[in-house]
Amino acid sequence: MSRPRPSRGKQLVDWSAALWAGWMAGAVFLGLNVVLTPLLVGGNAWVIVRLFASVVLGPGILAPPATFHLGALVAALAVHFALSLLFALLVAYLLHRGGLIVGVVGGALFGLALYFINLYSLTYFFPWFFAMRSGVLVATHVLFGAMAGGIYEALEVEEFADGEDAAAEVPGA
Repeated sequence: MSRPRPSRGKQLVDWSAALWAGWMAGAVFLGLNVVLTPLLVGGNAWVIVRLFASVVLGPGILAPPATFHLGALVAALAVHFALSLLFALLVAYLLHRGGLIVGVVGGALFGLALYFINLYSLTYFFPWFFAMRSGVLVATHVLFGAMAGGIYEALEVEEFADGEDAAAEVPGA
């Protein structure tokens, strides 16, 4: 007769893995939007950069021509990666006990929810965002969430509140 396994306590979030997931998923999201949006929706890559920058610089940064602007680039990167890290931390907090499949599928659903929040609710504050509603942004939001959840789960080092690591052997099991 085998002894029951001792309780491991509450699983903790691996915040470091969540931050890495945010950086990686955010970089892919930004790269895909800078390339695919101009190809499939129109405009050029600087339109996306200026759109992200407009969150802090206001709608004036969107005025033509949509060309390189150092201030817009810095603002866009700051806004984008701050939000990517925040959203990846939320994904990790919500899904950290579910494993890889839950991380990917749950993250994808989270990304879809972000799309609707960002492009339908926040347009109250940033009305110029309505013009960016597209299948490309739906797909990249879903991909961001799936990547954030999947990368988090792949990088996560499981730790438990009582200090016991997931890899620790259980005596007598």
